[in-house]
Amino acid sequence: AVGTMAELHIVGQLLEASGFDTSPNVFCKWSIEAGKDWERLEGQAQGQTQVDYPADGEVAVWQHPIDVHYSTRAAQGWPKLVIEVWHMDMYGRADLSGYGMCYIPTTAGTHSLSIATWRPVGTLRQQFSAFFLGGYPQLKHKQLVGDPRDRYRLTTVASGEVRVQLGIILKDFKAFGLST
Repeated sequence: AVGTMAELHIVGQLLEASGFDTSPNVFCKWSIEAGKDWERLEGQAQGQTQVDYPADGEVAVWQHPIDVHYSTRAAQGWPKLVIEVWHMDMYGRADLSGYGMCYIPTTAGTHSLSIATWRPVGTLRQQFSAFFLGGYPQLKHKQLVGDPRDRYRLTTVASGEVRVQLGIILKDFKAFGLST
């Protein structure tokens, strides 16, 4: 039908993180970013996990819930999950461990995803400062995380991996060529 609003329901969780050499004591700030044609009907589109303090060699476990419901008239601007992983140092200071992003799956069902993260390297002076004092370089314009077209200009280093499980429910997306 003309003017039908398609709906997307995302139910899942940020499961765990591993491979962060800066410190295993990590937490995650997350947001779901969608285009201008998308309207959030219910749920939180951003949040933060707790800090997990895993034993040596163990993964950081969060099991942080995500439950958000959108409607749209256009498939453009499909939602993406943008994350920032932070670690707590031995003095209780929070410092950036990495940025990452993945698009929300476009097929209905349960999806297990791994999000590779990265952080800016910075100048040699910033690298020395980070090594001795902490305080890794951060992005001034965080929209670079969700828009990889300009990220190629940055010098980055891989920093770890976040595992996510998302359940996707689609309604009335056939007009956009997506199966439900």
